[in-house]
Amino acid sequence: MVDFLASVLAFILRAVNFVLNIAVAISRMQWLARLFTGTDAIVEVPSDPKALPPAAQRALAEAEARHDGASFIDKYVRPSCK
Repeated sequence: MVDFLASVLAFILRAVNFVLNIAVAISRMQWLARLFTGTDAIVEVPSDPKALPPAAQRALAEAEARHDGASFIDKYVRPSCK
């Protein structure tokens, strides 16, 4: 009985050690990311998305017109491969 309790306690301690090692690894990765990027933010998101310029809107409309509204996968990929 004592051996069983000792093995359960050892398993619990190993599990806690494993979780703590993962937490330390994540913390170190965040520190490295801050070191390389120079910022604390993981992703910088602009507050207001910019509208496409008129030339880009025309190019997008022309590309959609060339494809007749069908996407690449609809035209060139067999239904069995989708």
